Amino acid sequence: MTSLSKFFKEQQWSQVAVLILLVLLLVVGAVPGYLTGKWSWKQPPPITQLKELKNIRKVGLSLPGWQTIKQSESQIGEHKWSLQILKPEDSAIEVILLLLPQNGPRDQPEIEWTDVNGWGKLSWGKWNIAQYRDAEFTVKQPSVSESNATKKVEARFFRATTQQQTFAVLQWYAMPDGGTSSPLKWFVADQLAQWQKKRVPWVAVSILIPMEPFGQVETSWTKLESLGATVQTALMAKAL
Repeated sequence: MTSLSKFFKEQQWSQVAVLILLVLLLVVGAVPGYLTGKWSWKQPPPITQLKELKNIRKVGLSLPGWQTIKQSESQIGEHKWSLQILKPEDSAIEVILLLLPQNGPRDQPEIEWTDVNGWGKLSWGKWNIAQYRDAEFTVKQPSVSESNATKKVEARFFRATTQQQTFAVLQWYAMPDGGTSSPLKWFVADQLAQWQKKRVPWVAVSILIPMEPFGQVETSWTKLESLGATVQTALMAKAL
C-alpha cells in the first residue's frame, strides 16, 4: 500500500470513528431527554465566559510584543468580527487579525472560513487559495506550572493571493483545551461537555501575514506559528 493510499485510508477511518461517536452522543443524550421531557437542545447549559467573549468583538485582543494600529467591529459575511491591525514592536510589517467570538449558548461554528474567503474577495478583488495544508502547533496552558502542560492546536494554513497583496493565512477555532479547524470536532467536544453541564466556548481566528507575491507560504510558517501561539494563549487566559 502506498503512503498516499494509507493516508486516505486513515482519514476515512478517522471520519467514520467521529461519525459513530456523534451518533452515540445523539442517541445517549436523547434518551434522558425523552424520558424526562427536558430536551438539552432546547436549553443548553449557559456559556459562563459569554461576557468576556462578546467584549473581544468590541476591543480586540491585547498581545504581548504587538501594537494595535487599528481595531474595529466589522461585518464579515453574516457576522460581526473584530478586525485588528497589528504591528510587531521590532518591525514595520502590518498583520491582520480577525476574531469571531461565540455570541450565545446556541451559537456554533459553521461557515466562518467561507465568510473570510468572501470578505477577502470583496476587499481585494480576488482571493485565490493555494499551497494549502493542515498545520499543528502547541501552546503552554496558562496558569499551569508544569513545563509539559501544553495544548495542541490544529489549524488551516495556506497562501491567499489577491489583486493587491499576497497573504500567508492561519485559521482555527480556539477553545479552552486547544483548537481545531473543524466545526465537527468542536461539536463532539461540546456534546461531551454538556453531559457534565458544561460547555466548550470558541473563537474563530484568522491571521493574515503579508508575504512575497506568489512565493512559498512555508517561508512564513515560523512567524505565523509564533503569532498563532500568542493569540491562542491570550484567548485561553482572558476569554476561554
